[in-house]
Amino acid sequence: MASKKEVIVGVDLGGTSMKALAVDKKNKILAIGKGKTPAGVRPQVLIREIAALVKTAIKDAGCKLKAVEAVSIGAPGPVDVSLGIVREAANLGWKNVPLASDLEALLGVPVVVDNDVNVGTLGEHALGAGEKVRELVGVFVGTGIGGGIITGGKLFAGSNGWAGEVGHTVVLADGPVCSCGRRGHVEGLASRPAMERAVFEAVKAGRKSVVPEILKERGRDHITSSIIKAALARRDPVMQEVLERAQYFLGILVANVVNILDPERVVIGGGIAERLGEEYVGPIRRFAGEYFAHAQAAKRVQIVPGTLGDNAGALGAVVLARKHLNL
Repeated sequence: MASKKEVIVGVDLGGTSMKALAVDKKNKILAIGKGKTPAGVRPQVLIREIAALVKTAIKDAGCKLKAVEAVSIGAPGPVDVSLGIVREAANLGWKNVPLASDLEALLGVPVVVDNDVNVGTLGEHALGAGEKVRELVGVFVGTGIGGGIITGGKLFAGSNGWAGEVGHTVVLADGPVCSCGRRGHVEGLASRPAMERAVFEAVKAGRKSVVPEILKERGRDHITSSIIKAALARRDPVMQEVLERAQYFLGILVANVVNILDPERVVIGGGIAERLGEEYVGPIRRFAGEYFAHAQAAKRVQIVPGTLGDNAGALGAVVLARKHLNL
């Protein structure tokens, strides 16, 4: 059992699911809490769900709330870190939600909030694939596509806290509509929902694919990273084509990132990268190489899969809390 004030709870708040890790001072995970993110509910209802998940993780860790130094959350969308306000989270239907203060009122402990991909990047930088690198960009692919920027060894937030929104980089001007409502963004071309849409469109057009069969076998309505992997294992031509197209646009994105920011390393994270590893990242690396402005970039920059997997966001939230609260 953890003694007084030794635990930080890191929360990864996603559009469809959320995870809470109770972590000790040596970054040992004491307990993991998981839950689905309820859809279409008022912010206060979801915040109560987050509080309940945090309490479950604390209980499972064998400690009490008074042993918790802080709760730290990675939330989707732009965040005002100084005020703990989620400015906009399209997947949650949130605008200007005071997440930190509302959750503090429920738990009675300090709460820190930042963008989910920022904290995922912090996690990989401090504890994963980005260790000992001072110039790094994280690109996380899932329900959306987001990025985080580490420069000089520190997270770069930008003038409004919105830096790193790489998913809204235009890579095909007349491309499909993104979740933000605009066209041509890489998120609308290479995110998991974008891949799902492309697969279903191909099937509707008469292409043969094992994906509907796999979905039926597993009782699923939506394509997940595990279903992508299963379809590839069966050499499904539709999934192979859709994945390669997504990797192509992600390669263009990574090239743009490298050309603008000149990082030492680009870490590719998210569920698909966790499932497929080098099979996913290798083609992204190859396509990126075709668009580098400087030939030396292809030799020097490292484009690698993340190593923290699904825990990157929650562990990064723990790192965030330590940085902001000097723990």
